[in-house]
Amino acid sequence: MSTTSRFGPELRRLRVEAGLTLTEFSAALNYDKGHISKVERGERSASLELARRCDAFFGANGDLQGMVVHPGTDSDSGTAEPPGGPSRWLVGRRAVLSAGTGALIDLGLNVGSRALSSTDAPLLPSFRMQFDQLRKLGQSTAPRALLPLLETQTRMIAELAADARSSSRAPALLLASRFAEFTGWMAQEAGDNDAALGWTGEAAELARAGGDPYLGSYALVRRALVTMYGGDAVGTVALARRAQSSELPPRIRGLAAQREAQGHALVGNEVDCLRSLDRARELLAGDDDRSGAEPVIGTSHVSDPAAMSTGWCLHDLGRPKAAAELLDRECRRLPPHALRTRARYGFRRSLAHAASGEVEHACAIAKDLLGVMPAVPSATVNSDVRRLARELSRFRSSRAVRDLQPALARVLAPAHS
Repeated sequence: MSTTSRFGPELRRLRVEAGLTLTEFSAALNYDKGHISKVERGERSASLELARRCDAFFGANGDLQGMVVHPGTDSDSGTAEPPGGPSRWLVGRRAVLSAGTGALIDLGLNVGSRALSSTDAPLLPSFRMQFDQLRKLGQSTAPRALLPLLETQTRMIAELAADARSSSRAPALLLASRFAEFTGWMAQEAGDNDAALGWTGEAAELARAGGDPYLGSYALVRRALVTMYGGDAVGTVALARRAQSSELPPRIRGLAAQREAQGHALVGNEVDCLRSLDRARELLAGDDDRSGAEPVIGTSHVSDPAAMSTGWCLHDLGRPKAAAELLDRECRRLPPHALRTRARYGFRRSLAHAASGEVEHACAIAKDLLGVMPAVPSATVNSDVRRLARELSRFRSSRAVRDLQPALARVLAPAHS
């Protein structure tokens, strides 16, 4: 008997051993009684969401979920497939440089080819300020609109570093590496995972050339984000663990532990997930590198990344009520201008409320978020929008769900992927 066909009988065995009737069990899971009955009899396949909830209810630590999907995959991830062939975002060095000067002039930064050779590299603070502005702009702008400029600036600063005096070269290379890392994130948001990995690798090389041995390890955390959205739990955990060696700064190790927890949550491994979250919380709380001299590694808009990730993981562990409570609290702390971050965690919050049976509240949250999605389209956020659409499809009789469906469909149309 295949693992998939064993799910129904195993679920029934656990329910009967717990002394629960179908009515009691379905009410506890917030699922239709008839649907649960058909799953137990093998007449309907169990969804990943149902398996996660059953895992959490019986404390099966991922065993039931493992009967629904193969290890290392997640059929609900919904991440856009990377396009085949060379990335359309990576561009030739000569072409970038020829376009770069014009772009910088437009921004009021009229740059000569050897500008950083002058004393104290006066342009570096301007480039750093521009990086902060572009990062902020990334919260309210479509990633495809930013990518050409980000690519241009990365190449331009790297070229200027090559011509700079030795005292200015390393800071320029390090700043170029941060531009490259952010470019990789915007490429992933645009749905181009190949480009995301390419730019992340380039960020690590630039950082290494600038004397920073740490950003290369953070690149592993960024790669783990790509595998996480691809549903590859095993790959996510493996990459995240490689970025937790003791010589690394606490923030990188904390973000890596946080990503490892998300990987464990994908397969319902609650014990290791919560252990990783505890480690992330301790490391991030002990991060004393907050001088502001360098751009913050990782999110700069979430005040407590470990708490937000805990809410994220709790949903994947089949504990939507606890997830909703935590995400409610943390989402209230997000800055109003951070539209992309608000959408990312807001849809996860809506999903948790929907899974808890609070359908009207879930729809109200999603309605507000769907209004900003055209301004900040996101291939990664769309994975949770798809999950939300599937979750709400169980409540078609709800007027709030029917009213929301056209807006959900517009966001998930191919043109928005």
